Amino acid sequence: MNVSLLRHFREPLIDRGFAFLKATGLHHTLAPWTRGLGSILMFHHVRPAPGDGFAPNRLLEITPEFLDEILTKVVAAGFDIVSLDEAVARIGQTDLLKGQGLRPFVVLTFDDAYRDNRVHALPILRKHQAPFTLFVTSGFAEGTARLWWVELGQAIARLEQVKLVIAGKSVTFSTRTSAQKRVAYDWIYWRLRHLHDAEILAATAQLCDQASLFPTEIVRSLCMNWDELRLMAKEPLCSIGAHSKTHALLTRHEDAVVEDELVASRQLIEQELTVEARHLAYPLGDRQSAGQREFALAKRLGYVSAVTTRPGMLFPTHANHLTALPRMSVNGLWSDWSYLDMLLTGLPFALWNHGRRVIVD
Repeated sequence: MNVSLLRHFREPLIDRGFAFLKATGLHHTLAPWTRGLGSILMFHHVRPAPGDGFAPNRLLEITPEFLDEILTKVVAAGFDIVSLDEAVARIGQTDLLKGQGLRPFVVLTFDDAYRDNRVHALPILRKHQAPFTLFVTSGFAEGTARLWWVELGQAIARLEQVKLVIAGKSVTFSTRTSAQKRVAYDWIYWRLRHLHDAEILAATAQLCDQASLFPTEIVRSLCMNWDELRLMAKEPLCSIGAHSKTHALLTRHEDAVVEDELVASRQLIEQELTVEARHLAYPLGDRQSAGQREFALAKRLGYVSAVTTRPGMLFPTHANHLTALPRMSVNGLWSDWSYLDMLLTGLPFALWNHGRRVIVD
């Protein structure tokens, strides 16, 4: 099915599902069985809302005001905000702590180390004294790796026509209107997601040339450099984790390349920031981007935990799968507390995962 057509049907379906839960309250009734121990929340950008029009990566950003609301209301809803180290400890000690009335918890994680995390998110995190983990892609900090999905969006935003060769096939899109740009972005993005990193970067480089964009300028304008990250690493609330060297699609690479992505990034972080990078976030992190090989490798390399983007809650059985932890994306397309409140009960994920609590295949 065409991706835009799929989006046309999927998003209203999700909206109807949220509306049903909001009307019935079923999610709160079933929460004791579906919420588990808590959840790891995933954020990317925190910055003022973009204007109307073409914003293909809007789902990856929330406003500072919404982050403030989230941190206020998760505590009011009975959740502790804990560090990733504390979450791992609680997962491993659940049986020992039974009967002690532990509150459910949330963990705050921020991927890619965008500069707006320091400018807009950090003051709010300080206000709430909320611990968080910042996952750093070392190539972004150096300004050498590529934010290819951002390049794609910025190029299409500038161009009135897109001409591109993907995997040897020429494609052309008219991109005069926001609707046309959205169609082009969706089609190209999902075709690229099935390719090797080198092919993805070659394709987006074509578009950057057409739009007079420079990939290194994009990453340096958006991501914190090592000097800025040193300041973040000194924040008592902040833990630094690794997010690979180049944000590669790990499953597309041979073992040696994957190991280098996970080892070199941690070494650079520890060398530059003089902190221990104990936790890992897999790039993209879905089932097509990280699987059993990556989970086993992260464990062998000594990471205390590794997080995916597979949706789900945390349960005691995750103690045996600490390098395959699920996360809940705080999606900018549904920036409303009522949606997050439903997700935090775990019911939508129980339905999505067909009742399975641990997904590692």
